[in-house]
Amino acid sequence: MLNLERLRTLDALARHGSVSGAADGLHVTTSAVSQQMAKLEREVGQQLLAKNGRGVRLTDAGRLLADHAARILSQVEIAQADIEAQRGQVVGEVRIGAFPTAARGLFPAAVGTLRTAHPELRVRTSELEPEDAVRQVMRGDLDLAVVLDWSNKRLPVPGGLARAQLLDDAADVAMPADHPLAGRAEVDLEDFADDDWVSWPEGEFCYEWLVFTLRAKGVEPRIAHMAGEHHTQLALIAAGLGVCVTPRLGRGSVPEGVRLVPVRQKMLRHIYATWRSDAERRPSIRAVVQALQSAGAAV
Repeated sequence: MLNLERLRTLDALARHGSVSGAADGLHVTTSAVSQQMAKLEREVGQQLLAKNGRGVRLTDAGRLLADHAARILSQVEIAQADIEAQRGQVVGEVRIGAFPTAARGLFPAAVGTLRTAHPELRVRTSELEPEDAVRQVMRGDLDLAVVLDWSNKRLPVPGGLARAQLLDDAADVAMPADHPLAGRAEVDLEDFADDDWVSWPEGEFCYEWLVFTLRAKGVEPRIAHMAGEHHTQLALIAAGLGVCVTPRLGRGSVPEGVRLVPVRQKMLRHIYATWRSDAERRPSIRAVVQALQSAGAAV
């Protein structure tokens, strides 16, 4: 009989592409992954892994069994969700991830609410960018992720995921207090065609959104500085080194010497929770979504 934990190890190897990646995803050592795979090979009587340079790859038999393992584990998740739903109790463990401003703006209130209302539920949180969060939900490394769409650019999300809206978050332009436009009640992005920009790191979804949005308005952005943390971006603005778009959720205090001005054509981030559809009936997922929605409504 095939061992479920060994099938889980094989599934992690197929998804992560390496022993070290599978070990990280399963929160075990690389030797534990190797031992589980050796036992699984003995169980099935076939070689499942082959050397590939310094790493390993799945053999044909390994890929075949990995496909079955993914389906089996999905059915197990559905069964667990059905059992939880029948019990109607919010228990067990739930792993949630969010991009930094959502983690800062929503997690403290939401997780505090869950701890009080459901003391037998263990909540684990992590901070990561939306694209990575979606991938981890699809792989099963996260149970739920908080991600975003911009009003004019949607995050690519694969099928098989459910979603629930949490809140809409407006963004402003941050500029040095002595900027010529700092005294205005509203601005347009085109007004900053000749300014240096402080942006999110290249390759991130919000960086792509900023470049896309400015180019759509006929502005080729001069991106002088890149920083993932909004607090770092605002510190650069305070030093007079450019302008940036700064959302309101999780913003916190603004440094002296920085002026925030709303944009005339409002820029909105649509923030939502997403999880695998086969976990839809889990009471813990529903409880987390409700807590996040309550935290979003209070922002």
